[in-house]
Amino acid sequence: MQTLQVDSVQRWMEDLRHMTEVECMCVLQAKPIGVEEDSHQGELIVTSGITAGDHVARNNLQTLLRRALVVSTELGKMFQRLEKGRWQRVHSTAVRANCHVRSLVHEYSAARNTPPEMQKYEKSLLEKCMELTNITERCLHTDDEFFLKSMREAIHEILTDVSDSFSNMIDMALANEIRVLIKQIESSDCIQTIGSAISNLLSLTQDGPQLCSIIAKEGAVVALFKICRQDRFRDLYAHALRTVASICCVEEGINQLDKVDGILCLADILTDDSSVEAARAEAAAVVAQITSPHHTSTQHLASFLESMHDIVTALIKLCESASCGEVFLLASAALANITFFDSMACEILLQLNAIHILLQACKDRQRVDTPYSKDQVVTILANLSVLEACASDVLQEQGIERLLLLLGEKPSSSNPSEVAACERVQQKAAVTLARLSRDPDLAQTAIQLKAVPRLIELCRSPTERNNSDSVLVACLAALRRLAAGCPDSIEAADHQQLIKPRLVDSFLLCSNMEESFV
Repeated sequence: MQTLQVDSVQRWMEDLRHMTEVECMCVLQAKPIGVEEDSHQGELIVTSGITAGDHVARNNLQTLLRRALVVSTELGKMFQRLEKGRWQRVHSTAVRANCHVRSLVHEYSAARNTPPEMQKYEKSLLEKCMELTNITERCLHTDDEFFLKSMREAIHEILTDVSDSFSNMIDMALANEIRVLIKQIESSDCIQTIGSAISNLLSLTQDGPQLCSIIAKEGAVVALFKICRQDRFRDLYAHALRTVASICCVEEGINQLDKVDGILCLADILTDDSSVEAARAEAAAVVAQITSPHHTSTQHLASFLESMHDIVTALIKLCESASCGEVFLLASAALANITFFDSMACEILLQLNAIHILLQACKDRQRVDTPYSKDQVVTILANLSVLEACASDVLQEQGIERLLLLLGEKPSSSNPSEVAACERVQQKAAVTLARLSRDPDLAQTAIQLKAVPRLIELCRSPTERNNSDSVLVACLAALRRLAAGCPDSIEAADHQQLIKPRLVDSFLLCSNMEESFV
């Protein structure tokens, strides 16, 4: 089996076929076709991937997702046209949606034994679609405003029911297909078959959190960790863990991971010297996902703390030995997240000589080659800088020089995500410098290395800080911390504008500085 990722031109041609066939249906509905033939109107659309002889789950999933998108688009158009009272368009859209739904139901039933609970939704949905087509047709033959107003309300109610029923039916169909894939993972001994099923699951996770929730509820996380606990499937560890990381973007996925002691399995893979780098990198990706600050639930972190020392040790080793930027990014992202929720992790990292490892990695373009990697490094440094013992390590490793270089981080393109990453790098570098400047020796070193002129430049020049207000605030804070220890390091004019006023007043002055030159 192939993965769900197909050539874009091929997909466009298949989608085009659907649309032209539906246009044919619109014409055919106006012809005097007999009752028996008309009852099978949905079968007139030629199948495009689900046939009785082709039970490949990938094709079923592709067609389901493609048709679901087309139907959802048509229903969305109906809502818009209904509000505008464009009755001819409303009816033609209802006809197209009806044709697509009937075709989808027929094709899916031909390829799979539809579960009984899904059959109920199918029957109800088809009846509502037909009702929608008939009621919109009635609106074409009258100009009675009172009648049309009452019909608009009725159609809106039916259309809402159709949308809800269709969504529920698609969720059931997808769950059915997902169960087929999970069964392949659980029951097959063939690495190729299992790998193909995992690929299809991974591809499905890219379609959004709703599908990830369905995949998690059907037990995919449990099945994937069973694979990761069997030595005979070691070649599949990386693939399985990448899929787990994608599923764990939703709470249900994390809950399933917690129930099967997935964190222990991740710790085993990370600490196993015989595990290939790819598997350890994907295990790090799962750790980064489940420790993300964006998750509202923290129940799973209780079991994580039990294995934290082993995991943190393995992750910093992976940062040190990473063969490429992607591996370093995954390992450092996991560490960055961990340092946010437990100070003990910061103490462990200091004991493991993390400052040296991370700053050395910054000199290696093979490992730290993007603003995203630098963002993770400076996040860890910012969190470590809360500890007093951090300052001496930073001085020893010439970390101030590195922080000043990070303050000059610039995007190589106008890509919004890269620009945002550069802003985060600058902001966190300034925050780290401010925190470390509590130490008099470190503050003196920073002043000798001309940190003050650089911070002033960032405050006064919006382009230097990528027009970021958060960078401005962080630079003002760092500048004030350095000025508190060494007042003579700042000239009178700068002191008058950037140090003496309240922080908010200096912020307003600098944020409007570009306008003041106009």
